[in-house]
Amino acid sequence: MQRMSTKMKMKMKMMGKWMLTRPSSSVPSDPCVPSGMWHYTLPPQPCSSSHDSFCSESLDFKTLDDAISRFNGMLRMHPPPSTDDFAQLLTSITEMKHYSVVISLSPRMDSFGIPPNVETLNILVNSFCHLKRVNFGFSVLAKILKHGHQPNTATFNHLIRGLCAEGKIDEAIRSFDKMGWEGFQPDEVTYETLMEWLYKKGPKWALFPMSRTFLKGENRGFNLVAFSTIIDSLWNDTQLTKALSFLREMIITKGISPTIITGNSMIHTPCNLCEWKHVAMLINEIVHRKPDPDVVTFSVLVNAFCKEGNITEAHEVVNKMIQRGMEPDLVTYNVLMDGYCAQSEIDGALKVFNFMVHKGCVPDECSYNILINGYCKIQCIDKAMHLFEEMCLQVNPNIVTYNTIIHGLCRDGELEAARDLFSSLSSKGLQPNVQTYKILIQELCNRCLFDEANKLLMEMDGNGCSPDQCTYNMILQALSQNNETFRGLQLVEEMFARGFTSDSTTMVFLVKMIYDDGLDQSIRQILKRLLRSKRTG
Repeated sequence: MQRMSTKMKMKMKMMGKWMLTRPSSSVPSDPCVPSGMWHYTLPPQPCSSSHDSFCSESLDFKTLDDAISRFNGMLRMHPPPSTDDFAQLLTSITEMKHYSVVISLSPRMDSFGIPPNVETLNILVNSFCHLKRVNFGFSVLAKILKHGHQPNTATFNHLIRGLCAEGKIDEAIRSFDKMGWEGFQPDEVTYETLMEWLYKKGPKWALFPMSRTFLKGENRGFNLVAFSTIIDSLWNDTQLTKALSFLREMIITKGISPTIITGNSMIHTPCNLCEWKHVAMLINEIVHRKPDPDVVTFSVLVNAFCKEGNITEAHEVVNKMIQRGMEPDLVTYNVLMDGYCAQSEIDGALKVFNFMVHKGCVPDECSYNILINGYCKIQCIDKAMHLFEEMCLQVNPNIVTYNTIIHGLCRDGELEAARDLFSSLSSKGLQPNVQTYKILIQELCNRCLFDEANKLLMEMDGNGCSPDQCTYNMILQALSQNNETFRGLQLVEEMFARGFTSDSTTMVFLVKMIYDDGLDQSIRQILKRLLRSKRTG
């Protein structure tokens, strides 16, 4: 780039704007800075005769322009500020995430004789790594050694994070190992960085050997977050025995007790896998260490036992809570009631409900919905309606409540009552959702009332809840079973126009129509065209 004319420089100075220029021949090039990197400069500013004016000013900048202006002013101070002062300024710029600016300012400090220190060079390493130029970060490491400085843990942390961000997990692990060989102590940032990337993208086998190495040593950086990451990884890989073994060593060898939140998260995976033996062992570890398990811990267990259909064990967990002087909360009671209803043991659910009320725990709409659904499942619609009326005196029923009642009425053959309840929703300030429509449409199709079903289908869009593919398939199956070929074809065309794909239900209907000997030839040609369009679409 040609040098600017004196006139142009004066114009820029008058405008007070900072500008971009390539490094001039008077500025020594820095081997750590990639060629072609832009440098930020300002027109010359009056030199300060005192360092006090700099020290009295804040380094908390609102804009990059302010930071660049301060940097140029600092360079021209006599005597210049210390390297630590420049480090503070560069840190402010990195906090603004202007990493390329930091890189461009570094050689200017060299040209003005500002000696770098480990902190300023670490900032440079950090900037390169954020820009995914970790190779230049290692060049800065060489510069640190060349200047007779010693890299520190922060230096390696930046490089390890940079390697991980570029997907070079193996190199990051080697750098971690090198820290130990060189006598550097990894800290929490080191472990958390490696654990996070190994867990997300790296070879998870490396997590466990790394933790084993730690357990044999005295490293203080390996904290609860790192422990939890390893255990979570082992859970997800279904290595439950190994996870529990590691948890035991975590508690006994290192004296690190899991928090309630950590313990609760650990319980979820073995519960979901129905590994009750492992759950019991894990709970035993947590129960005998501080802090004691809380309501959430027990609620997770209750929910897991209920999903397994083991209501006796679930109830026993609640009893243990009470024995320990811990009051189950509304969530615990609701989960237990739902478990009873799932097994069609409505009497057991009702006992839990009454006990809950007796203990002063106020039921919410979810509590009532669980019981109403339980009654509807065993086709006790009268009891469901009675509880519904009681509910209306205590809490406001929601759309889930009405969906449950409407479904129960339809199953009991009370279509007219279901229609009336559906029609009353708007007066209660409620909007029917897709599930509400599907319940009624299904019952109408069961009764071959296709005109009314189609009317509801068209009404859905107007009420802001478009039908899903399941809704269309439900009607299509009913039409197919009742040989309503032309109606079915119209529905398929509408489905395709809405962008729905041909699933098994749609394809069975279409193939059945094609091979129907009594089908009109013109309709068969339309069907073939539809099938070809979907295959090529």
